[in-house]
Amino acid sequence: MTETLLEIRGLKTHFKTEDGMVRAVDGVDLTIDRGETLGVVGESGCGKTVTAMTVLKLIQMPPGRIVAGSILWQGRDLVTLPAEAMRKVRSKEIAIIFQEPMTSLNPVYTVGQQIAEVLRLHEGLNRHDAMDRAVEMLRLVNIPTPERRVRDYPHQFSGGMRQRVMIAMALSLSPQMIIADEPTTALDATVQAQILDLLLRLQHESGTALIMITHDLGVVADIADDVMVMYAGRPAEKAAKRDVFYAPHHPYTMGLLESIPSSSAVGDRLRPIPGSPPSLINLPSGCKFHPRCGYVLDRCLIEEPPLRPLGPDAHHSSACWLPVKAAGLSEQAEELRARMVHEGRGEAAAEVFQAEAAGAFGIDGSAAG
Repeated sequence: MTETLLEIRGLKTHFKTEDGMVRAVDGVDLTIDRGETLGVVGESGCGKTVTAMTVLKLIQMPPGRIVAGSILWQGRDLVTLPAEAMRKVRSKEIAIIFQEPMTSLNPVYTVGQQIAEVLRLHEGLNRHDAMDRAVEMLRLVNIPTPERRVRDYPHQFSGGMRQRVMIAMALSLSPQMIIADEPTTALDATVQAQILDLLLRLQHESGTALIMITHDLGVVADIADDVMVMYAGRPAEKAAKRDVFYAPHHPYTMGLLESIPSSSAVGDRLRPIPGSPPSLINLPSGCKFHPRCGYVLDRCLIEEPPLRPLGPDAHHSSACWLPVKAAGLSEQAEELRARMVHEGRGEAAAEVFQAEAAGAFGIDGSAAG
């Protein structure tokens, strides 16, 4: 039997600004079991990082606040947990690897001091023992000559090695769950593969749950068990990894897949998703993806689709009005989607689609930009 570590229900995190209320997270539900890896994907500005920061209550100050929902961590609601108790959860039980290590590591302290600080605060180790553990952690993440490098500063490390330091810091207290926020961004392909292999190895050895936040579906293919696709602050589709790649239902998920370069399609143009994610202050009516959707229906303009199960086990769910049988990449599924568009797209939806297409493509039909 699996043990549920984290259960989020109806989470909403908003930011009050001079221009209006930013609904950065606007209704997220997810469950993480021990040893499971969840991939959270989507374009920039879709609410992935804010969801992670909300779990650790790192936005609990003006202008950001949790306005609704619960974050159950092993039965405790972190939303109502006092600040002192929350500090004991961070790093000790739930650790985070931030997106850019150079802005997360303090430039005036050695990497050893920064790892040792976590150990001294949470485990009460003295300075000498904490530094010895810091050396062990650097060795664990394959930093060469850790006895010497523990005294170096962040600027003396390469980008990949700084990310390894962040992983060492996250693992130093043996947390039960790690949130990795774009841990391979700006790293070359070889270093990226090494970081992912390291995370997988350490996870398998310790049984740690992992939330992998990324915009790269290639990373998800390597590391995730389940996938949550986010758009405009909420889940667009949730499913097992295989279903996302071979039986996607939401047009946004299909758009992300079509944007991946393929070695089997050399010379072919990529098919980017037209337009940009919406402003989280002024969200469109109905389905938030409808201004960019090639399958937009009249219903999409006025009714927001709920996240509904596509099968009896409810493990695959999608927030789209297309019928359940439209899931997949087969010709039959595409014919069904085309028939639904023919039957359900009136003048209003046609105008939306034509306006978006005109902005995304030139007069001769070639992709803009």
